[in-house]
Amino acid sequence: MAPPHRGLPDEIAIWEILIRLDIKALLRCRAVCRAWLRATSTREFLVVHHGCQPTLPLLSRFDGSVGHRTLDIIPLDHKTGLVAADQLQSIARLDDMHLLRSCDSLLILCTNNMDDRHYAICNPATRQYAPLRQIDDFEVSGMYLHRSTGEYRLLLYPCPAKVRNAELPHGLHDGCHVFTLGSCEPPRHIGWPEAREVMFEANMLFHGSLLWYMGPENIKKDIIRVFDTTAESFRHMQAPVLPGPGETNLFEMDGMLTMASCNYAAAVIGIWVLQDYENEIWTLKCQIRLPAEVPKFDGDWDVLVTCSDEAVLVLVAFGYKILQIDIDGKLVATFHGRLSHEPLRLKQSLVLHTFFPALEGYVVNDLPFM
Repeated sequence: MAPPHRGLPDEIAIWEILIRLDIKALLRCRAVCRAWLRATSTREFLVVHHGCQPTLPLLSRFDGSVGHRTLDIIPLDHKTGLVAADQLQSIARLDDMHLLRSCDSLLILCTNNMDDRHYAICNPATRQYAPLRQIDDFEVSGMYLHRSTGEYRLLLYPCPAKVRNAELPHGLHDGCHVFTLGSCEPPRHIGWPEAREVMFEANMLFHGSLLWYMGPENIKKDIIRVFDTTAESFRHMQAPVLPGPGETNLFEMDGMLTMASCNYAAAVIGIWVLQDYENEIWTLKCQIRLPAEVPKFDGDWDVLVTCSDEAVLVLVAFGYKILQIDIDGKLVATFHGRLSHEPLRLKQSLVLHTFFPALEGYVVNDLPFM
């Protein structure tokens, strides 16, 4: 008679415990036994595992000890909602590149040399990386998953200098273009040249649309420009009327579109929520008064408000210092780094994207990975 099995049944161990682990912990558990390695390598498991991962903010830091910039995930303590500054997870080394866009588990990187710009795409978890040589003549305005086809696509606009100097290559038109990752076809022209006003600004992906906030300093009224990623068309929606000039960013909170607006003069951050999406009705949910530890605004600090799966994250950066503020306006943590100008986030995935091998220069486990 076979001895009783002392451990947990594989069904529970795999689909109730391993499925909830973060990427690093899961990879370590694969070494326990071949059965776990096989079970956690199937596409079915990896897709469900990806759905269980939190969406976390990204932070760019310069490591003076080694002389290069790193890209880190900002983990939050599940109980306190505080940034675990001593547990920042470095996922990429950025020597001559910077993070430009993110979508799901994918990152778009761009060279720092504006006169000789090149792009690349990577998945930090699978360590897949490839240059994007087909789009060197464009600015990358956004990245999104096209739901009906399952394709990852880039929203592009010709580089401003080429448009201004009438130096567009043959066959390239003024206006928006769409490029399908892994396609051998050049970017497809879709028109909308009037969208140029937002093509180089920060955006966010919400319910299948890319959104840009357009403040009154740009167009004399508060609106949000919306790009429907299914229909590949633009429209406008009403933004909240803000009390004064300052920094704004859009993010998602509890399934609703949310805007954070920092009034520099009053040193107050307002959190606005779109309560009625169809009628475009916004309400002021709360105001966060910045603490005394934040210096008086001198044009050289940034505010970022975003929402992870655990909590609202309020960060104020000046110099090379980042302060975390809670929703009551109290300073709760301090760490070092620089914020990007938009709330870029990452939801890690071990699912292998099939478009990578189709890209020229595709590599695995090479630079820029740590």
